[in-house]
Amino acid sequence: MRLKLIICALALAMAGSAAAAPGKWVASWAAPPTPPLPVAPARFATWASPALNNQTVVQRLRLSAGGARLRLRFTNEYGSKPLAIGRARVALLGADGKVVAGSARDLAFSGAPSAVARAHAPLLSDPVALPTRPLAMLQVSLYFPTQTEPCGCHSQGGETAEISPPGDFVGAAFSPASTTENRVFLSGVEVERAAAGPVIVAFGDSITDGYLSTVGANRRWPDRLAERLAAAGSNAAVANTGIGGNRVLSDAVLPIFGQSALARFDRDVLGQSGATHMVVLEGVNDLGTPPPPSAEALIAGYRQLIARAHAHGLKVIMGTVLPYKGAAYFRPDGEAVRQAVNGWIRTAHEADGVIDFDAAVRDPADPARLRAAFQSGDWLHPNDAGYRAMGEAVDLKLFR
Repeated sequence: MRLKLIICALALAMAGSAAAAPGKWVASWAAPPTPPLPVAPARFATWASPALNNQTVVQRLRLSAGGARLRLRFTNEYGSKPLAIGRARVALLGADGKVVAGSARDLAFSGAPSAVARAHAPLLSDPVALPTRPLAMLQVSLYFPTQTEPCGCHSQGGETAEISPPGDFVGAAFSPASTTENRVFLSGVEVERAAAGPVIVAFGDSITDGYLSTVGANRRWPDRLAERLAAAGSNAAVANTGIGGNRVLSDAVLPIFGQSALARFDRDVLGQSGATHMVVLEGVNDLGTPPPPSAEALIAGYRQLIARAHAHGLKVIMGTVLPYKGAAYFRPDGEAVRQAVNGWIRTAHEADGVIDFDAAVRDPADPARLRAAFQSGDWLHPNDAGYRAMGEAVDLKLFR
């Protein structure tokens, strides 16, 4: 009898300990930063990196996974001097786009309402109790009290951020002095959850970033994947770390296109909290650089990504490179490399799975070209329908 009591007491103690154990932080949203572009070419004016001075910026984003608490990741990784954040607030948005009553939370940093992000470093906020569901919309308001450098931001965020006239407008309405599609000094949102589940990092270029999808509509292919996972009852998170213009083997021509995939992998994949899977869809920008790399060189780059991910326990899913005939930088020799690379992706079995994005969006009558109904106008980037087809082409069993 005494032995039974001791066993029961131990069981209760263990159960209590488990109940009190903290949840796990996972990346629910991401926007990797790149070096700033203070002045952009005229036709790409929205790509210019803004600088702020005694101004407030309001940004909106959609989480993939929900949790009991959340914390935000800010970036000064490309700043040469400290970045002062005067105030920060997060709130839930309803279906009408308005702040849900009672959901606004002021963020703290080591218990203080303001913070300084050191040069060349990110900054995490303190956790804040704000329960969220999968696909919840957030509004983030940030006040910058002093002059900032041009923002080392994510430049093609697919969402319109509003910048105030001079003053602290956190929690107050204002008429925007300007707008930008940059993710302004904001690079991630993590949620805390008790239940385990996959954390999928979508790693790629503008086609993963969702360039030329409808701004503010969350119609990138990783958005569609997150929607399908949520509808299936999966406890999955999807962190989109695509960067427009990015290349596998070499840094991009414009700084906002980022360092090569091989160079940024540790930060943008391994640095995503709780990462369990990586989907790689990148290489078309390498092919568009004359002369294109050989298939062997590009495959060697992919093998590096696979090996480095496997060394940290991540499963790697390779996506076939989309057709791009008709794009400004299409070249027959680049197309020959694409075909060879896609053949390797489909048959080599060096990764843990394959998503045949190429097959999902190519024109059956001209396989080197996107279907007309799926292209955005430049014959390189899909439109909303094309991105949806890509998201639908993903076998959810890959993430079990």
